[in-house]
Amino acid sequence: QVQLVESGGGLVQPGGSLRLSCAASGFTFSSYAMRWYRQAPGKERELVARIGSAGGSTNYADSVKGRFTISRDNAKNTVYLQMTSLKPEDTAVYYCNAAVAPWTWGQGTQVTVSS
Repeated sequence: QVQLVESGGGLVQPGGSLRLSCAASGFTFSSYAMRWYRQAPGKERELVARIGSAGGSTNYADSVKGRFTISRDNAKNTVYLQMTSLKPEDTAVYYCNAAVAPWTWGQGTQVTVSS
């Protein structure tokens, strides 16, 4: 079955950077789009970024455009989220999601932006 394991979160000061990773298994990774979502305390889960199966097509939420970059390595079955110029409002649990099984979620990785 589809399995997603996120990593790379942590505590970072405003203006800092982090790179999140999501290792996927259980499906043909290179055939499906991947997405990153986040959920802040007391808020609904929101879509942050999406990348097409070959990596050539990307989309971002307006709130992260120009600061976050989604990428993927199909040889490693891994999708990444490079986050720069982090703000306190980016604090959330970050999840990756596969288009092949959008009901499947990993455990997420906590990102906390605070001084």
